[in-house]
Amino acid sequence: MSRYHIWTIGCQMNKAESERLGCFLTRQGYQETADVNCADLIILNSCVVRQSAENRVLNKLSDLKAAKRRRPELTLALTGCLVDSNLGELREKFPHVDHYFKAGGYPSWLGGSEASWPITPERSATTAYVPIIQGCNNFCAYCIVPYRRGREKSRSTGEVVGEVRELVRGGTREVILLGQNVNSYGHDLPAGPDLSDLLYELNTLEGLKRIRFLTNHPKDLDTRLIKAIATLDRVCEQLNLAVQAGSDEVLGAMRRGYTVAQYCELVGRIRREIPGVALSTDIIVGFPGETEAQFRGTVSLLSEIKFDTVHLAAYSPRQGTIAWREFEDDITPEVKKARLAELEALQEQIASEINAGLRGKMVEVLVEGRKKGKWYGRTRTDKLVFFSGYSDYLGRLVMVKISKTSPWSLQGKLESFSVGDKEEENGKV
Repeated sequence: MSRYHIWTIGCQMNKAESERLGCFLTRQGYQETADVNCADLIILNSCVVRQSAENRVLNKLSDLKAAKRRRPELTLALTGCLVDSNLGELREKFPHVDHYFKAGGYPSWLGGSEASWPITPERSATTAYVPIIQGCNNFCAYCIVPYRRGREKSRSTGEVVGEVRELVRGGTREVILLGQNVNSYGHDLPAGPDLSDLLYELNTLEGLKRIRFLTNHPKDLDTRLIKAIATLDRVCEQLNLAVQAGSDEVLGAMRRGYTVAQYCELVGRIRREIPGVALSTDIIVGFPGETEAQFRGTVSLLSEIKFDTVHLAAYSPRQGTIAWREFEDDITPEVKKARLAELEALQEQIASEINAGLRGKMVEVLVEGRKKGKWYGRTRTDKLVFFSGYSDYLGRLVMVKISKTSPWSLQGKLESFSVGDKEEENGKV
């Protein structure tokens, strides 16, 4: 039997698409192998959102030249966001790669197509990623995604619900709905459903314990969606709401479509409607022309809002984007590095304070696995929790009393099963 190996880098969408790609290959008679040296087919699922990610992909492609020389019969394929319409240039750069196909697609030489969604992963995990919308219509100045993944295209509500139902039958307890702009889901469908409609339907599925979704654009997060999060018991009180900068001038240059004041008003509304909500965000430092004063606006925004989690990145020019065409990358690497370090230190302090407030509290944890002798899982607000236990708790909802906190994770003592997952195990937990 032929064996395949998929190397994946990048966002959760890439990971979800690699899972589906693996299922497609299994149906074509391939067997998965973790050892790249034993594979007959190697597929690289690439990311080019940042230069650092692209560099890793290029290094991997370079490494595989030697493998191809040793084993000419080896089939190499490239997918993901490195693959654009200019395949001629790619073939010239990487002549050792046999096949190319677009992000989210299946290998055409094996009978596949660009439509990836009909295949549901066969191996249900406790938590499963479910893509619900592909592409983006926003064209933020720094972002390559619309050029590589195209315009927004939603799956039908029935198709998504059907996939989640199958995942739950296989043992999945939590789903994370994915989209480059997930809260614009449904705008392109004939019946006009939106993300809140989908959440209401999924909330009725027996056996499904938790629902999350990402990534949200602030300009598309409406009152109906906030109400759905606040009222649906299986939808977690957690939101990723990318702000990107704390300066109106920088946000305007980025073409984000909102001001700092509008963003803060939205956060205030969310926190009023959803008590205890955990907020995460994305920040880019060193966007072209960002002054020290404008960067101070970002520092002030983080200090004021106090996010639970912040994903930080330095601006990286992406060929073909609006920023690449219109602006000079005029912030030095040294300045970008210093600004990143300052925000990292600030966020570490903020996260430490937020998490310290959970010490002595009881939290519900969905157990995802075991690491270094301890079970681990996440709270409804996406806090990583470790605890000890002698039984098999995988996929279970348990109550843990937090005894130790840090900016990145929590530790505690297992107390009982959650009310939503009550079972006896020989009188022990």
